[in-house]
Amino acid sequence: MEKGKTAKFYANNPKSAEKHRSYMRSYNKLPGKSKYRSRLNKARRKAGIYGKGGPDMSHDSKGRLARESMKINRARNGHGNNKRFR
Repeated sequence: MEKGKTAKFYANNPKSAEKHRSYMRSYNKLPGKSKYRSRLNKARRKAGIYGKGGPDMSHDSKGRLARESMKINRARNGHGNNKRFR
C-alpha cells in the first residue's frame, strides 16, 4: 500500500514529525484516552484480529464498533468539516 499524503509529508519533514509525535504523546496520556484504547483493543481481541495487523475497529456515526481499513478510519476525522457523530 502506498503512503498517504500525511505520511509522505512527515517522512520528508522530520522536525514536523517530531513535533507531531510530541503532541500525540501528551494527548494520549489524557485520562479518557486509555479507556478509549482499551475498549478498542478489547473489541479487536474479541474479533480475533488483535496483534495480527489488519483492519481497525472503527466507530460509526452512532458510536458502534465495526471493522474498517486503517487508512479510511484515520482519515475520516482529519481537516475539514467532517464531524464524527452527527
